[in-house]
Amino acid sequence: MRIFLPRLARPLAAVLAFAPLVAAAQGFPSKPVRFIVPFPPGGATDISARIVGQKLSEMWGQTVVIENRGGAGGNVGAAEAAKATPDGYTLFFPSGSVMTANEHIYANMNVRPERDFIPITNVVRGAQVIAVPENSPYKTLKDLIAAAKANPGKLNYGHAGIGSQTHLAAENFLLAAGIEIQNVPYKGEGPAVADLVAGQTTTATPNIAAAISFVSGGKLRALAVTSKERAPQLRDVPAVSETIPGFENYGWFGLVAPTGTPKDVVDKAYRDTVKALDSTEMRARFFVQGLEPVGNSPEEFARAMATERARWAKVVRERRIKAT
Repeated sequence: MRIFLPRLARPLAAVLAFAPLVAAAQGFPSKPVRFIVPFPPGGATDISARIVGQKLSEMWGQTVVIENRGGAGGNVGAAEAAKATPDGYTLFFPSGSVMTANEHIYANMNVRPERDFIPITNVVRGAQVIAVPENSPYKTLKDLIAAAKANPGKLNYGHAGIGSQTHLAAENFLLAAGIEIQNVPYKGEGPAVADLVAGQTTTATPNIAAAISFVSGGKLRALAVTSKERAPQLRDVPAVSETIPGFENYGWFGLVAPTGTPKDVVDKAYRDTVKALDSTEMRARFFVQGLEPVGNSPEEFARAMATERARWAKVVRERRIKAT
């Protein structure tokens, strides 16, 4: 049976239908919140999510559950997050590459970041480090570049998967240096770093967050960092720009929500995340990981991602990066 509402009753019906969403936003969160991380444990994305998730758990009085859903350069986790109920209780914690580069690399993506997600905030950003095993014959970045030029395609580098930030950072470096090194994809940054430590690959460009403990522990040798200037966590390590003038590359990790999530919930998640980041304790925890808090607004985050999409489109095109 169809029920027809009088004309004046229809606006009231719309208000009543919206009321539960408003109430939900005011009480958010009233149960555990899930962060989907699109890479396995041990990488910089996972580390960042766990640090901020722990702090938000304390603030909210609700557990933030980290769920790792690796695969396809982050697209597996993105697809799961995109189809989640848009109520704020499932949020997506991607790396920048998932949100800005994958669409240029994967021909048949079933997720479109601009369409399927609402920006909350860029949580942290950090540089990568070009590293080799501790027993590598390459002592400097110039040594590595010279070896690659003398043996084009003979050296190799590991990365977290096609289109990942560690893959794109390396390809950006290869483009700038004018060298060819074979890429070896892994299912996440952690496994790629583990094989680099074991000497299974020539080099890699992991995020500082994922490599710094191995560098300080003497298991990896850092040849250069991709920040514009030397990283304060690795002051003795040159910046790539000291060898290739003007080179700069950062990765970032942020929070987004499935499209349809109420604005009040998005705004609260943004405000609370920024509050969580704005403490000496959190800055110190991220600092030792080679990361710095960002905490920009949803609007600023959206504009920054649009700019980055255009930049990665150029790198992907010139390096002919495609998922196979």
